[in-house]
Amino acid sequence: MSTELAVIPDPVTAAQRYAHVIGWGMHVPEKIVTNDDIAKLVDTSDEWIQARTGIRQRHVAAENESTVTFAVAAARKALAKANISPADVDLIIVGTASPEHIFPSTACLVQDALGAKNAGAYDLLAACTSFIYALSQAANAIKSNEVDTVLVIGAEALSKITDWSDRGTCILFGDGAGAFVMQARSEPGGFINSILRSDGSGGPSLMVPAGGTGMPASTATVMDNQHFIKMNGREVFRFATRVMASACQDAAERAGITIDDIDIFVPHQANKRIIESATKKLKVPEEKMVVTIQDYGNTSSASIPIAICEAIEKGQIKQNDTLMLVAFGGGLTWGAGVLQWDVPPPPPLTRIQETRRSIFYRYARIKSVFRRILRRMEARIFGDGAK
Repeated sequence: MSTELAVIPDPVTAAQRYAHVIGWGMHVPEKIVTNDDIAKLVDTSDEWIQARTGIRQRHVAAENESTVTFAVAAARKALAKANISPADVDLIIVGTASPEHIFPSTACLVQDALGAKNAGAYDLLAACTSFIYALSQAANAIKSNEVDTVLVIGAEALSKITDWSDRGTCILFGDGAGAFVMQARSEPGGFINSILRSDGSGGPSLMVPAGGTGMPASTATVMDNQHFIKMNGREVFRFATRVMASACQDAAERAGITIDDIDIFVPHQANKRIIESATKKLKVPEEKMVVTIQDYGNTSSASIPIAICEAIEKGQIKQNDTLMLVAFGGGLTWGAGVLQWDVPPPPPLTRIQETRRSIFYRYARIKSVFRRILRRMEARIFGDGAK
């Protein structure tokens, strides 16, 4: 079922611009950790975990993998699907709860790895809601004629900040990334609107306490495991079941449609019981809900784009479907967005195109190394300017 979405015309702009998704891709690490594997670390079982979360397994980063490596891999797939050169990307936004560093931004490192020489780049930290926040920012930048093409990525290496001795959190999280290429089009559709909300009073319910300016890293913070995810599961569960359905209803109302007009719901994959609660409150059939948590666990900002890529592959999402994306996360944050999936499946790349892309990315790596060497040489020749 498809539906006409209400679009409010802009009386100032002569030509209306819409932000369409034209490419998508996902990447998860090869290593899989099952519930039985976790039962060897903490007092739990496969039956206990599945009954309370719906999770069977999760993908976990190897020692040499990180948020950047996942983001780059997903981005390359999305760019290939859209048949867009990295040089044509105007902006890169990485939504994440596990950035590579405090700074430089993960997005800047992705920009360098892709060779996206014309792109601005920044991280967006809204925890598990980051991808919806990032889509909203990207769409607004496109609609305002600031940019034409935006690469939006949700990427996480949560296993690096998970306390594997804490039964309340280590059973939940997984690693991976998903990416969208969004581009300006004159045809109505694409990312229609969003509802973004926050409540900082709930911040302590889900957080990584140390590593920022409030609790700088020290021997004490490391010894006390304060650099790992801390969560009050009951508070987060109650919060999530309260806001998921209401956010969907608010986003639909803003788009000028009803919940019945939504073809597919793509919720943040945090807990199957939370998804079931939202399904009941919205009074929608289960087949309209995309559920992938059993295979990936909670991948935070990456969970929605990963779920969408999986649903497209399985035929659950079809051309001209109207999607409702909804998430909640640390902050506390939550939000929902309406997306018209109206781009026809792009043709696969030819072998020549794939070869050219491979050469481009190799050249980007070489160019990055060369620029770093040049900076060192400039520093030695001209000095640092200090007197």
